Amino acid sequence: MKKKNISRKSQTDWERVDKLQDDEIDFSENPEITPEMFAKAVVRKGLRPVVRKNQITLRIDEDVLTWFKKQGTGYQTRINSLLKAYKEAHQIKTGRTSASKTTP
Repeated sequence: MKKKNISRKSQTDWERVDKLQDDEIDFSENPEITPEMFAKAVVRKGLRPVVRKNQITLRIDEDVLTWFKKQGTGYQTRINSLLKAYKEAHQIKTGRTSASKTTP
């Protein structure tokens, strides 16, 4: 089957766009980024991909969960970080570096 050529020449008048002054550009659909928003931005170009997380149900004592929630937003990430640190500490202790599946 022959592929259909779907690319078309741009219909944008680039000469007109190049001549526009900053105050003539309509940014109504793109709100200005505040310094606070910029400070929270994350650039991922060239970095390792974010590790995908699995959603599970985990039973945690109420007092422990309450304590983590009182620490503010991101409590689930902090719990994950602690579990990861525990795992890495035990891998070093036992000499294991790769995740191995074991049955209980």
